[in-house]
Amino acid sequence: MNRRHFILNSLAWIFHATFFKFHPSGRASASTNKRTTTDLPNTIPAGLSLKEIAARKLHHSTDGTYLNPLGELHRRKRFGKLIYWKLLSQNRYSRYMDEQPVIPVNIDWGRVDKHNGLSVTFIKHASLMIRDLDRYILVDPVFDKIFWFIDDYSPIVYNLDDMPQPDHTLITHGHYDHLDIPSLRRLEPQSHIISPLGYSSIFNSIGMNNHTKLDWYESFQGNNRKITLLPCNHWTMRNPIQGPNRSLWGSYLIETASGHTIYLSGDTGWFEGFDQIGHDFNIDLAIINLGAYEPRWFMETSHMNPAETVAAFKQLNAKKLLIAHWGTFRLGDEPVHFPPLDLKNELEKEGLTDRWAALRHGETLFFSD
Repeated sequence: MNRRHFILNSLAWIFHATFFKFHPSGRASASTNKRTTTDLPNTIPAGLSLKEIAARKLHHSTDGTYLNPLGELHRRKRFGKLIYWKLLSQNRYSRYMDEQPVIPVNIDWGRVDKHNGLSVTFIKHASLMIRDLDRYILVDPVFDKIFWFIDDYSPIVYNLDDMPQPDHTLITHGHYDHLDIPSLRRLEPQSHIISPLGYSSIFNSIGMNNHTKLDWYESFQGNNRKITLLPCNHWTMRNPIQGPNRSLWGSYLIETASGHTIYLSGDTGWFEGFDQIGHDFNIDLAIINLGAYEPRWFMETSHMNPAETVAAFKQLNAKKLLIAHWGTFRLGDEPVHFPPLDLKNELEKEGLTDRWAALRHGETLFFSD
């Protein structure tokens, strides 16, 4: 690699890391509601439940941004760690990079449409299509490459015009691999968007004005289904000049009209609270984002690894597990095809492989009536 290519590649990765995943999120105090993103103690709100944290608005800052009461504060040291990781550290997975498969995604949407009950189709990355009786729910749509310097290992080869138009589109947070404007433009303008707080200007700018904004534990209800935004341990940013967390992030709980309940983790690091969600809801399927988890010293505050994913699944007490956020973009050190391999090892340790819905890109899980 010549010097020019090295510098360009390094700058691209810094740009990628800044825009996507790796800005710190603060950990808030439970003792006061007068907090800002620059003055946060490094303690978890002691003794508070997720519902109490949400009710007290501990994730809201007085400067109009949002806070992460479930995460950690490494704000001053984080950028130096980023530089070290991308430019100086050794990737222990380097010898496996040439094995990363490019698997084109082709979906038989006719078969999905013929199924009368509930189904979940894993499109690519964190994008999923849920069919609930006569309604379609799309999650974090990303249909193509997001930036030139990030390879797409699961390119869509079906005609996007054949994909059913969603009745509802859920956005978990604003990172560019989850809120992708070119992909949203492929949807009908009247498509109903459900998102956390703080994204109205983005959706309005592309003419998508049918928008429901949710805070943690707020819900949208209609046609015998209920969609609730829940807390998770993450953060968001789209403009490094404006700074992080100008919008909210979250996970979703979908109580379907077909009678099943689906939990969507969104991007999240481990946090104390999965057991509370498992206690409050009878979850049939937990869809957990698993990818970009190595190296742990850098990624643990933003993404769970396979062991943590299994622990979260057990605490959620869900009947089935499905993983997304893998196989498309390599955003961490691990190769894109490693997450399901690593997960299988962890599930075998716990004797839980029979509860894993091991979908590959383009495949659909059909629920029986």
